[in-house]
Amino acid sequence: MMLGDLGVWQSTESLTAEQAAEFARQLEAWGYGALWMPETLGRDVFVHSAWMLSQTRKLLLASGIASIYGRDAFAAHCAGATLAEQSAGRFVMGLGVSHTVVVEGMRGQAYKPPVPTMRAYLETMAKAPYFAVPPAEPAPKLLAALGPKMMALAGELADGAHTYHATPEHTAQARAILGPGKLLCPELPVLLETDPGKARAAARTAVGGYVGLPNYRNNWKRLGFTDDDFENQGSDRLMDAVVAWGDETAIRNRIKAHHDAGADHVCIQALRLDGGAGPAMETLRLFAPSAR
Repeated sequence: MMLGDLGVWQSTESLTAEQAAEFARQLEAWGYGALWMPETLGRDVFVHSAWMLSQTRKLLLASGIASIYGRDAFAAHCAGATLAEQSAGRFVMGLGVSHTVVVEGMRGQAYKPPVPTMRAYLETMAKAPYFAVPPAEPAPKLLAALGPKMMALAGELADGAHTYHATPEHTAQARAILGPGKLLCPELPVLLETDPGKARAAARTAVGGYVGLPNYRNNWKRLGFTDDDFENQGSDRLMDAVVAWGDETAIRNRIKAHHDAGADHVCIQALRLDGGAGPAMETLRLFAPSAR
């Protein structure tokens, strides 16, 4: 797997299929190792990955994260094998348990205990048949893991973990739980803005919606944040810890902090000051591996 040390996390839901393909080709030209794409209730991330893989030659495509409630374990296994074979190993499968508000409130399904549900899903995937030409190597499976129990499961039954809105301190804890030889790929929101007021306002636009989700709250509490930090879409302290804002040097230092803490690959989510949904292209150009 040629993930490289830096990738991009970006929703492409606001882009047409051709615009998304052009975006992926630009990231490839800039030398990024992977594009991580989320899955909500828009495009199927596996179907969309097939399109994006067909439009690129070197870039890895990763689901960040595909919900296990979106398809059964057999379907996920077959999708991963199909994409791995058709792309010659350029697909990374990120899997997660999503959130109660999405699973029950939007999908109309019952949300089950996260760790045993994910364990059963992975065990079923491991036994699932695949009656087509197999890939040379299976697609790596990474779990969306924040808490220590899910992180331990990622080390036991998967190839590693993909964390979201986590801090370098969390990355160090995750590495200690995963141990060596497992992939650790944290996402990092970045914002090129040196004015604290503007930067934190933009950070709240991007991160504030996660403050009310129990999975994220519990993780931030384990890192020392309190209920006071969750008021008004997040305290300045929380925004500063989750979002790397400032000048180029400040952001590069935060990326380095994750690598120093044990990350193999950091995928940056380049935020726009106006809160828009599209990618912040100038930021991505600045931090491109080819620009080093």
